[in-house]
Amino acid sequence: MIEVERLTKKYRDRVAIDELNFTIGEGEIVGFLGPNGAGKSTTMKILTGFMPPTSGKAKVAGFDLFEQPIEAKKRIGYLPETPPLYPELTVRGYLKYVCELKGVPRAKVKSEIQRVAEGTGIVSELDRLTGVLSKGYRQRVGIAQAMLGAPPLLILDEPTEGLDPRQRKEVLDLIKSLGGKHTVVLSTHILAEVKAICRKVLIIHRGKIVADESMASLTGGKETGLEDKFIALTSE
Repeated sequence: MIEVERLTKKYRDRVAIDELNFTIGEGEIVGFLGPNGAGKSTTMKILTGFMPPTSGKAKVAGFDLFEQPIEAKKRIGYLPETPPLYPELTVRGYLKYVCELKGVPRAKVKSEIQRVAEGTGIVSELDRLTGVLSKGYRQRVGIAQAMLGAPPLLILDEPTEGLDPRQRKEVLDLIKSLGGKHTVVLSTHILAEVKAICRKVLIIHRGKIVADESMASLTGGKETGLEDKFIALTSE
């Protein structure tokens, strides 16, 4: 689903990400894990076409993200760290607007909104203004807009940031339910989230991939293996 080769982003003298190489298969839920400032959000923004790289290649569902950007972006649903909501719109009105942006056929808009609302548990909130929703429901609406049009790839950047423990669990359960139907890339700096829902882990540190392994091989079957490995890989 994703093929990345020597992906690099520089800001003058600072290297944000440095020749990243990795692949992600269809239907996987992958944790993109690293400390704050490691390069996670930069990578997410490049993979969604929000930001160009300095060099390197990336393919989504076989389409080159930089040579065939429209085709690649059609296959991506993106939730940035701050959900792109309009507080003056109702949830239904906002999702309808996103449907228009994504080119969902007019005859299918109503059913598509109902589908993602049921899938994210926001049916009861459809006629409320997005500006009055709790943080947890705003995150759910953000995930719902990413799901519109049924893209095979969902890229979620820090989807549980700022949530309380109950809201965090609800959002993680929701994301876990999307596996198989979508390929999901979950960017986070929280180890427990990766352990809860991911089978594969990419660890990034100072702009470089320092681990690209299945959860089982990374932890060696030990309950605390991920914490130990993460600390070891990101302490240099």
